[in-house]
Amino acid sequence: MIDLRSDTVTKPTRAMRDAMAGAEVGDDVFGEDPSVNRLEEAVASLLGKEKALFVPSGTMGNQICIKVHTQPGDEVIAEKECHVFNYETGAIAFLSSVQVNTIIGDHGVFTALEVKKLIRPHAYYMPRTKLICLENTHNRGGGTIFPHNVIKEMGELAHDRSIGLHLDGARLWNACAVTGISPATYASHVDSISVCFSKGLGAPVGSAIAGTKDFIDEARHYRKIFGGGMRQAGVLAAGALYALEHNRDRLREDHEKARWLAGELAQNRLLDVEPDTVQTNIVLVGIEKTGKDPSELLAALRMQGILLTPGTYMSLRAVTHMDVSMDDVQNAGRTINKVIY
Repeated sequence: MIDLRSDTVTKPTRAMRDAMAGAEVGDDVFGEDPSVNRLEEAVASLLGKEKALFVPSGTMGNQICIKVHTQPGDEVIAEKECHVFNYETGAIAFLSSVQVNTIIGDHGVFTALEVKKLIRPHAYYMPRTKLICLENTHNRGGGTIFPHNVIKEMGELAHDRSIGLHLDGARLWNACAVTGISPATYASHVDSISVCFSKGLGAPVGSAIAGTKDFIDEARHYRKIFGGGMRQAGVLAAGALYALEHNRDRLREDHEKARWLAGELAQNRLLDVEPDTVQTNIVLVGIEKTGKDPSELLAALRMQGILLTPGTYMSLRAVTHMDVSMDDVQNAGRTINKVIY
């Protein structure tokens, strides 16, 4: 099988497993796991923040940040296709009791002016706008890089209005690999940020959030409430730290694979693919002209050894990663074009 469902399917390498097996551990709930502490210090330094917190998943990281930023009845502004709104099981409402005011972006990107129009006036009968959420890169936008200058403008607006700004940076490493902009530069404009180790970086488990010391101290409180307090978590942290130190530069290879795949599929008259919009490792493939349902095409491709997932409306999604070679991707592209003709 050539698995292009997600970069979350990556498995730890032998070297990463060795690092995990040799990890020094302690009780992280007591703050005594040296491997976790090293990871958190490294992440905080990399992102230019005072403090970081290791969490089991990106969803938990995002939801903890939303919880710290808001009170029940508040409002969050986010893009309509973003991860926190679509793929976190309604957790914003369930855990924080806040509502979301959505913007329809361009491949997930929206402007400070569009946000400005949605900020609620100070009236007792309206919800309070307390948080703006960004996503970089944007999953359902097709791996789009949120422009740095727009993030900067968003930060200026948010801080001027005393509104929090959170960045879901699960694939921030991919954006940095393309633009050459440092993680700390991206993070400098936001109040909180989440980053993931278990996607393109290849670690088996884990994300981190970062912010001020006071913010992360409060986040630690909610991590425990949400069930994310782990004990000898250094075994996992060692894998994440190995991923940070060894696997960020190679993300460019995944982007090359995605660009090749987009170019190959764009030649198929039944598929809608925009190669120019493929900036990182995600390719969205429009299938409306095939006249077939996504589930039907996914099943046919699975029979030929190709695994994809549904994308946005009437599209399939392919994600390149470290566990598929360029040869795999080329075989997948040619097979998809043979199956869909």
